[in-house]
Amino acid sequence: MIKKILKENCTACQACSNVCPQKCISMEVDYDGFYYPFIDESKCLNCGLCIKVCPSLNKNEVDNHPKAFACSNNDENIRLQSSSGGMFSLIAEYVLANDGVVFGAKFDQDFRVVHDFVQEKDKLQEFRGSKYVQSEIRDVYTKTKDFLDAGRWVLFTGTPCQIDGLKSFLGKPFDYLFTADIICHGVPSPRVWLEYISYREKMARAKTKRIAFRRKDEGWKLYSVSFIFQNDTEYRQTFNNDPYMKAFLKNICLRSSCYACGFKTLHRQSDITLADFWGIQNILPGMDDDKGTSLIIINSKKGQEIFEQVKKKMRYKEVDIENALAYNTSAVKAVAYNPKREKFFAELGKLSFDNLVKKYCTDRRLLRIKRKIKIMICFFLKRSVYYHI
Repeated sequence: MIKKILKENCTACQACSNVCPQKCISMEVDYDGFYYPFIDESKCLNCGLCIKVCPSLNKNEVDNHPKAFACSNNDENIRLQSSSGGMFSLIAEYVLANDGVVFGAKFDQDFRVVHDFVQEKDKLQEFRGSKYVQSEIRDVYTKTKDFLDAGRWVLFTGTPCQIDGLKSFLGKPFDYLFTADIICHGVPSPRVWLEYISYREKMARAKTKRIAFRRKDEGWKLYSVSFIFQNDTEYRQTFNNDPYMKAFLKNICLRSSCYACGFKTLHRQSDITLADFWGIQNILPGMDDDKGTSLIIINSKKGQEIFEQVKKKMRYKEVDIENALAYNTSAVKAVAYNPKREKFFAELGKLSFDNLVKKYCTDRRLLRIKRKIKIMICFFLKRSVYYHI
């Protein structure tokens, strides 16, 4: 039955594998490293539940009037550990304080990105910070339903397609379910990510101990990728010079469905959308200290209620949503397909990772010059602000 969905439309939300009563749908990895559903025909009853819950085949229209806010957590330590303004932590702490459970994406022991849950505040750090890899959902939709059926509060965070997958799987609303999605650029291949880890470990001659995608040592706008290895050495490079981030931002290693994403819209299934507030220096310069500012979009009454509960612990100001989206177009617009994608994957593992990225992701000389000028302007403006202070 699930064969009705085209590969380029499948997001690997895994609603189908979670709902299957026969457990005959498994998620198998293709050549590019992405998960797709595979059916054991000998067990399939043709019940059609996999088709019924597929969010790509069953679009749910949302009629809402979203509002946008610029926000930053009052706790500077949490803000420093977060990708932007630390809003996830405030919402998650509120849910946990009500005997709730929080689901999100984390690194496992091999630094694969997986979805999991926590019930203790001190474990929220596992979910903080961006993970620019497609997470594996596994059976967390089923676990979410178990907690909700038991009367527990649940905060489920993920990409827009994962939130839609969860809502389709559940099939009905739950009063104590709170959902938060992100403004998603697109999801990179887990295979590309593992190849990059292998490359970094080869260069360091040591296994990885800790990874962070968004270190703010050079500021929030010029964030850094950091690997700390077991021999106590560190690799750290700003995103514009890191090979993996270059590939990600060039759209060359993303899932096929990301190039025609049907979940990028202002009218979302989630209660709240969390994002970096790119362009904050132009819209609200008074809230731009280059430590990270969040863009919060409230999509539902439930989202507004939880925002009211946590806003006393943040700095915030409402902004015109159209102005905010002018600098955050990934909220409503899918990324462009990179015509070099197939060749990139064909040579993945054959060339060293840095040479692969140089071959397929190097900008033209004029574009590189423009980017360097932009970075220099940001640097000198930052120094000028410090001087005046």
